[in-house]
Amino acid sequence: MPLSLSEKAMAQARAPYSALPESEHARLRGDGHRTSEDGDVEDNLFDGAAHHGATLEVADDDTLYYGVALGRRRRRHCPRNCQIRKGRGFWITVVCLVVVSVVGAFWLYLNGISWLQRSRKRNVIVMISDGFGPASETMARNYVQQTRGLPVGYQSPLDEILVGSSRTRSSSSLITDSAAGATAFSCALKTYNGAIGVRPDGTPCGTVLEAAKRQRNMATGLVVTSRITHATPAAFSAHTASRDMEDLIAEYQIGNYSLGPVVDLMLGGGRCHFEPGAAHGGPGCRLDGRDLLAEARGAGFRTLGTRAEFDALDPRGSAGGGGSGGGGPGPRLLPLLGTFAPSHMDYEIDRDPAQQPSLAEMTRKALAVLDAATGAADSGGFFLVVEGSRIDMAAHTNDPAAHVRDIIAYWDAVAAAREFVDAHPDTVLISVSDHETGGFSVAKQLGAAYPEYVWRPEALAGATHSIEHISLQLLPGPADAGERYALVRDTVFPRWLGIANATHDEILAVARETADSVRLRQLLSTAISDRAMVGWATHGHSAVDVNLYAYGRDADQLRGNHENTDIGAFVERVLGLDLAAVTSDIKHERTRQDTAPAKDAWLGRRYQYRDLDAQH
Repeated sequence: MPLSLSEKAMAQARAPYSALPESEHARLRGDGHRTSEDGDVEDNLFDGAAHHGATLEVADDDTLYYGVALGRRRRRHCPRNCQIRKGRGFWITVVCLVVVSVVGAFWLYLNGISWLQRSRKRNVIVMISDGFGPASETMARNYVQQTRGLPVGYQSPLDEILVGSSRTRSSSSLITDSAAGATAFSCALKTYNGAIGVRPDGTPCGTVLEAAKRQRNMATGLVVTSRITHATPAAFSAHTASRDMEDLIAEYQIGNYSLGPVVDLMLGGGRCHFEPGAAHGGPGCRLDGRDLLAEARGAGFRTLGTRAEFDALDPRGSAGGGGSGGGGPGPRLLPLLGTFAPSHMDYEIDRDPAQQPSLAEMTRKALAVLDAATGAADSGGFFLVVEGSRIDMAAHTNDPAAHVRDIIAYWDAVAAAREFVDAHPDTVLISVSDHETGGFSVAKQLGAAYPEYVWRPEALAGATHSIEHISLQLLPGPADAGERYALVRDTVFPRWLGIANATHDEILAVARETADSVRLRQLLSTAISDRAMVGWATHGHSAVDVNLYAYGRDADQLRGNHENTDIGAFVERVLGLDLAAVTSDIKHERTRQDTAPAKDAWLGRRYQYRDLDAQH
C-alpha cells in the first residue's frame, strides 16, 4: 500500500541525515550553515573560523538548525564563533541595561528627582537686588575699600559667591521692568513689562512660591524695603494685568483669591494699600474703603507696624509689644504681616534705626521665624524672597550716595543669609538682579578735554541724606528767596550732600527751583555725581546682563550665563515643583479687570508721566 504523506514525513524524519538527498541537505542547512567532513553542521557566521571549543547536545526535536527532528541524539563541536554569537546576546543585554540606567539617571537629574526632592526638607532663599548692575558692585567695593581702609584684595559678601550672569530682557522689550523681571523668576517664563504673575496673554501663571506652599507645604515669606505690594514681591504672590493694581495685589497677599493664603510671612513697607484711604476716613490709600489689616487679623494673621513690635517678636513663639494676633509656639507666629512704613521704607542713608529695622535685621528675623516654624523632621522647609528694593530707586534718581548705601545694606542681608546657609546645609541661596538701572558707570568725562582716569569714592562719604529726602524738604520749602538760598548754601550742600565747595551758580540754581521736582533732583544729582566722577546714561533701566550669585546646596548648577527664566526653573527643579499644575489650579481665576464705573478708582492713579521715584 502506498504510504500516506504523513507516513512519508515520519519515515524521512527517522532516516539518517547522511541518507537524505543533497537537495534536502541544502534545505536543512540553510544559507547560514555548511557541513563538516563528518557530516556535522557548522555555524558559518565568520568565514574561515576555526573549530575548537565546547560540544553541543542536539536533541531529536531540535529544529533550530535542522528544521525537522533528526530522530537521534548527536554531538558536535561548537566553534569559537558559535560561542561568540551566544555570548553576544548576554553583552547586548548588559549594554541595554547600562544605557537605560544612564538615561534614567539623566532624566531624574533634569526633572529634579521631584519624587525624592518632595520627600525631604529643603530651604531656598532668593535674594533680588533690584536695579543693581555689575558697575554698581564695583563702585560699592571701591567705596568700602577707600572709606574703611580695607586691602585692595577685599571681596564683598557677593564677590565670594559669584557663579555667573543673567540676561534680563522681557517678552515685550529688550529692556525689562521689575514686574516682568520678577515674573521671570517666579513663573520661569517671559512676559510683558508691567505684568504681575501673568503670561503674555494676560492669564495667570503659577509661581514657585505658590507651588512651594501647595505641593511641599513649605513655609513662605517675602521681605522687602519697598511696599510689599510693589512689583517684585507682587510677582511671587499675585496675578494682575498691571503692576499699578496694588490695592488688588494686597488682596491676593492676604489670601483673597482662588488658592487662598499662600504667603506666611511679609515684612516691608506699603501699609497704605491695606488701609482705607482718606475718602473713607482712613489713614491709608485704598480707594474701596476696605481695611485689609483688619481682614488679615480676622483670617489669623499677626500684624506688626512699629519697630518696637518687630523687636518684641520672638521666633520661639512669644511676642510682646502691641503686635496683634495670638501668641503661642513658633508656628503660631505665622501668618505674619509687618508693614513698617505707609509707602516704601526709608533709604538706608535716611533710615532712623529707632523707627525702622534694616533689611539685614528683617532677613535675620524672617529666617529665624521660618526656621522655627519648619523645625519638624517631616517639614518641607521654607521658601523666602528677600529684595533690596531701594537700590533701584536711588539709581532712578541718579543718586550715587543713596545707591551705594543701599547696596552695602543689601550686602549685610546677604551675609546674614550666608550665615544661615552655613548652619543649615540643606539650604541654597541665590542672589540676582532683575535688571540694571541708570546705565551707571564708574567714570565720567566732565569736559571736552581727554578724560581723567579717576573716580572719587570719598566724595560720597559725606552725604547724610538721599536726593529724594532733600527734594521733599525743599518743595515747597521757604517762600522767601533769601531764606531758600541760605538753606541751600548752609544745609543742603554741606550737611546733606557733603559738598563743601558748592559754587554760587549751583546754590542759586537749586534755590530757585520751587516747583519742578524732576529738575531739582537732576541738579542735586549732577552736583554729587560730578564730584565723585561717576556717570549715568538714563533715569530708567538698561539692557545689560547682571551678576548671578549662589551659595549652598546645588549652587554649582547655576554656573555660567543664564536667561532670567532659568532662575525660576532652577527653583522648580531643586524643590521638585510642578508650575504647570499650579497654573492649572488657578486657571479659572482669570486676571481680574476692574468693572467699576470709575475704572481709575480701582487701579489707582494712572501715571501719564512716571516720577523718577516711581521705581520701575
